[in-house]
Amino acid sequence: MTDDIHAPAFDFDVVNDEAAGIYEAVTGDTGIAGLTYNVAGADRLVLLATSVSPEFRQQGVATELIRRVLDDVRAQGKTVTIMCPIVRRFIERHPGYADLIDPKHP
Repeated sequence: MTDDIHAPAFDFDVVNDEAAGIYEAVTGDTGIAGLTYNVAGADRLVLLATSVSPEFRQQGVATELIRRVLDDVRAQGKTVTIMCPIVRRFIERHPGYADLIDPKHP
């Protein structure tokens, strides 16, 4: 159970397109949201920007996408540098993810 008021209204898959540098939220064959990133060395991602298609906004998609991306980063043993204000806000609200922020390059 999550502590978020806006749980996603529907399920979606998250696909990491490493060549393009984007984690994409996909429902069916439609991309509905994305979190772009750059690779910074072998163990760090720079999270750049989160976007959600207008018709899917305010439905918890960005929150769930960010949660799944950070869970994937944790599973890979990597850290993050945050450029995206939406990701920064998410971590402020979910301090259990704060350990993923790279201490030398927050």
